[in-house]
Amino acid sequence: MDLSLDPNLGGGSLLIAWQLKDKNVLIVGGGEVASQRVESILVTDARITVLSPEKGLSLRTKRFLELYPDRIVHYDRPFTGSNELENMDMVLTAIDDNNLSLEIVGMCRKAKIPVNAADIPDLCDFYFGAQIRDGPLQIMISTNGQGPRLSALIKQKVQGSLTGFEGEALRKVGELRQLLKVYEPGVGGAAGRKRMKWMTQLCNQWEMEEFASMDADMMKRIMEDGWMQGRCPTFEEVGGKSSRRTLAGGPQTISSWSKNLLIPSLSFVAGLVVAGLISIPRRR
Repeated sequence: MDLSLDPNLGGGSLLIAWQLKDKNVLIVGGGEVASQRVESILVTDARITVLSPEKGLSLRTKRFLELYPDRIVHYDRPFTGSNELENMDMVLTAIDDNNLSLEIVGMCRKAKIPVNAADIPDLCDFYFGAQIRDGPLQIMISTNGQGPRLSALIKQKVQGSLTGFEGEALRKVGELRQLLKVYEPGVGGAAGRKRMKWMTQLCNQWEMEEFASMDADMMKRIMEDGWMQGRCPTFEEVGGKSSRRTLAGGPQTISSWSKNLLIPSLSFVAGLVVAGLISIPRRR
């Protein structure tokens, strides 16, 4: 067991995946920055309220309002007071008036509502970072509010290292986990540890694109020829066919080639899948 510790802990923020499905999010402002916030929140399946005079809406914000009328409510008025915060689970300000942002932040703190004030890091309970999304895969690069442009450049480097199989692989692994729970039911405890250990072994053995190519028949064979036998079958044993590509230095499987390019290891991604997402309940 590695017991080494980072001697420089501190000065950062907690990176989490915040579950906002069916929660109420208020966005004060309607300009270009507000449109970015709308896009980020739409992904979470939250209910969005945009508070901005019509003349303050950017073309992109207007387009979101047109495309998602069932997900976004727009009120053609400026922020009027603490009554606007009623029943809200999160508040985002995207306005040029820093004094008003400060007032809104104070109201949110009093009501114990998490708040983000665009371009004013000191007022934020949380930050938005550069994001990479591919289905269930979500990667955020945060500079803790110090250098947004640099986070965008780092995003380009990380995105360039991915193969394109990651999102589909995660979706298929999620389906496999649900099937595994049918074969080995139970929440937590010995059953949970047994499932996690087996899934980790399988994820360490298979490649991203192999998981991405799984179908229902292969998943069933994985269960019957693998889990039920107390082993992890190979991709080929359950009917998979490895593709090959010739690269400089001789033929390699696409799997071997892409594996060398990946920044996150497969075992790390598997850990995220097995552990699930962290959610934070709103405190009142």
